[in-house]
Amino acid sequence: MPTLLAMSNGETSRFVRLHIDLVVEITDTGRLTGAALDHLDGDPTLPEEERAQSRVTVREDPAEALAHLLDPVHLVTTVPGTELAQASWSSEEMTDYDPDTEWDAAEWGLADEAVDADEADKADDADETAAAGDAAGAGVVGPHRTR
Repeated sequence: MPTLLAMSNGETSRFVRLHIDLVVEITDTGRLTGAALDHLDGDPTLPEEERAQSRVTVREDPAEALAHLLDPVHLVTTVPGTELAQASWSSEEMTDYDPDTEWDAAEWGLADEAVDADEADKADDADETAAAGDAAGAGVVGPHRTR
């Protein structure tokens, strides 16, 4: 499941950082490479020098072939009410991946982000509760009650 983090410091923000990690098994390198080469050849906006370099890279590395075919920008352009503000992505071959082991968020560096997001949400909830209490004239701060 993707991790969604609000990009703000407690204030409501229109911007959201979406982290998505995928592990893709390449079952047919030849088909993948061929599709990536076709994609590069069919892109009229790609300068010829960049196309030539990309073709070499795609032939050498299936992860690069995959990166040329997947477009995360397209994911957002089809979502109503959103506009892409910034995007970046990369691919890498995973030589140490074992599909039979259980997935561990900490291994991917997502556990800390999820905890940070949960802690931020709890802090925001506590701030809102305290603000609501203060507005009513009876906020609870620490172990002491204030009026």
